[in-house]
Amino acid sequence: MDDKITAGQAALLDKLKIRPFEYKMHIKNYLDHGKLYDAKVLSITADLILEIFSSKSQLLTGLSLGSGFITSAAAPHLVLNAFKNLAAVSLASGYKFDQAEKLLSAAAAAPKAAAAGGAPAAAAAKEEEPEEEEDVDMGGLFGDDY
Repeated sequence: MDDKITAGQAALLDKLKIRPFEYKMHIKNYLDHGKLYDAKVLSITADLILEIFSSKSQLLTGLSLGSGFITSAAAPHLVLNAFKNLAAVSLASGYKFDQAEKLLSAAAAAPKAAAAGGAPAAAAAKEEEPEEEEDVDMGGLFGDDY
């Protein structure tokens, strides 16, 4: 039927207890404590808030790492990068400490696990030959002694 009725007709039908009718409201804006909000705010869910918060915190962490201004969001990344640097120095110098040994043993076990998992053994065994360094003239950048 979809016939629209007026407010007066609705009041009369309500007094007569005739009730298969309904009202529909299309909210465009709403007022809360003197502030006017768009109706889209009503459809915000907790999952949407968490998703937005997560993406913005990633931007904050990236900005902190890029600028060198340390925040609590970037601290775990800085500690991890410092450990990676220590492990690299440990590997290059031969100085050993427990955490670096665990990292190196895990790194050594990873190619074996990949080869056992079906990776071609020829690709794992193939090593690249180191390129020979060329003697490059620096144009007197460091003086004539070098």
